[in-house]
Amino acid sequence: MKTYMLKAGVIGAFLLLIYIIIYMTASWRSGSSFPEGFKGQEVLRRLDRMERTVNKLAKLMKVSDQRSNNLFPNVGQEKQEAASPMLHPDSILFAKWGQGLSEEEQKEAEALFHLYGYNVFLSNQLPNDRKLPDTRDNRCLTKNYPKDLPNVSVVLIYINEALSVIQRAIQSIMNRTPKHLLKEIILVDDYSTYNDLGKQLEDYIGQIHKEWPGLIKKVRHKQQMGLSQSRLTGWEHATADVVAILDAHIEVTEGWAEPLLARIKADRTVVVSPVFDKVHFDDLHVERYVPASHGFDWALWCMYESFDSDWYTTGDESQPGKSPSVMGIFAADRGFLGEIGGLDGGMTVYGGENVELGIRVWLCGGSVEVVPCSRVAHIERAYKPYAPDLDSAMKRNALRAAEIWLDDYKNNVLISWNLPLKNHGINIGDVSERKKLREKLKCKPFKWYLDNVYPSLRTWEDVLGYGTLQNTLLKRYCVDQGAVPGNIPILYECHSLQPQLCSYNTDNEIIVGGLKSHKYNNNHCLVDPGTGSTPTLQDCQVAKQNQLHMHWDFKQGKAIRNKATNRCLEVAQGQSTFYELLIQQCSGQSWRIEHLITSF
Repeated sequence: MKTYMLKAGVIGAFLLLIYIIIYMTASWRSGSSFPEGFKGQEVLRRLDRMERTVNKLAKLMKVSDQRSNNLFPNVGQEKQEAASPMLHPDSILFAKWGQGLSEEEQKEAEALFHLYGYNVFLSNQLPNDRKLPDTRDNRCLTKNYPKDLPNVSVVLIYINEALSVIQRAIQSIMNRTPKHLLKEIILVDDYSTYNDLGKQLEDYIGQIHKEWPGLIKKVRHKQQMGLSQSRLTGWEHATADVVAILDAHIEVTEGWAEPLLARIKADRTVVVSPVFDKVHFDDLHVERYVPASHGFDWALWCMYESFDSDWYTTGDESQPGKSPSVMGIFAADRGFLGEIGGLDGGMTVYGGENVELGIRVWLCGGSVEVVPCSRVAHIERAYKPYAPDLDSAMKRNALRAAEIWLDDYKNNVLISWNLPLKNHGINIGDVSERKKLREKLKCKPFKWYLDNVYPSLRTWEDVLGYGTLQNTLLKRYCVDQGAVPGNIPILYECHSLQPQLCSYNTDNEIIVGGLKSHKYNNNHCLVDPGTGSTPTLQDCQVAKQNQLHMHWDFKQGKAIRNKATNRCLEVAQGQSTFYELLIQQCSGQSWRIEHLITSF
């Protein structure tokens, strides 16, 4: 009670002091004299006494608060913790973001994150026209582009995207594309089920059409058809000279369109991609990415790669660079894209369709480039909630592309996915029309592509067998690369994932941990160290240079015998009762590898 009285006294004295100061200031400013009985020195003395009184009361209140805290030491702390405890300390959303949010705000942010895979709570608070950093090379700012550039239809594809993210994408395109070049924005909705993408989005489009009638077209699928089909739908509805197909979780940056349109004007057969800057999923800040080409591995998963050496020799980061493929966001002459078959309608859900397009463009008379002066900020989701398991769709699309375009090298896709060369059991759809298209266009063989476009891909022509490697005594267990980092192979219960993928080749090497798709990455070879009983894995190139014991005699269903040491890879029960891989004198144990290319 005393504490409250003291606080009240301090507040009262403080308010009186403020009143007097305001009154005096007003009097001085108006030029009037003090009220009767107030002289200058007297005023100062009274103010001084009031200040000392307020200070004394404040000290008493502080002492009283300290005594209260001693009596109830956790009261203040509990109140502070109750204001904003971390409800989801293990969530990656809150690893670097979210301090100071209330409990309700944290709950909302986490729930939205699980729905979308990025920070929608924060996105909803950002302006639709937020300013982005200019990440272009300075030389891009001095370039002059032709005035008569082709116009563009911009396609945004989405399913259950956050409304604020779509709005920001649209606004960025409107604000940062010259009006005479932007013919339309086409929204392709792949059967979204979230309510705010219905009437709320329509209302937003209606507001835009008051200023820019007919700018936005909205197309909605009647069922979920996947990323590939959504791109195809967007292309089919486009009417401009050039079609730019983008994700909806992007923001284009200043000057993004002109460099792409200028390249296509100069050569209508070139398919171009901007550089994607990364928008972090948690705090939505933009990180500059260096220009890179878009490559892929033999599973047809896309990846960033360095440009060829000629691009770096120029020392000019503003110059376009050749790319083996496209990563999904691209622009192309709409007519040329139609001439080479548009987008493959047989692709489903997600994955592989972009690699297929890149290969087809190169083989059928075009080329692919990344244009560094064009920048698009792209949200990298923490995960894809609309398709948590992409492997099955990706595998199917990869096999479809391989069957149409890869000729004899289609086996490499099967090896990469650890599928048998025959009767893999995956329905890739009807490819007869696409094969007829290839014949009609007189497209080049895939060998030409390997030699002239993507020479860094390994051809894997030396592989004799691949897949899991099992000792016939322990059919539940497979050879496994073991801990990484580390170089000790182990036996582990078979799961057929990457660490257990092995191969045997014509050089008598046993490679463990999967075959590397590119020449710039080295495989890991099984080695007999010569002493001791523990086998090791060594970089194949290093093992070859150092003449390590890396060559093995192996026949399917027979022993695996080292050519140099005459010792065998075998299994034995270890001290902990688990079975271990050993190198020892041969005792007649035998091994089988999962898939054979030729009998050996």
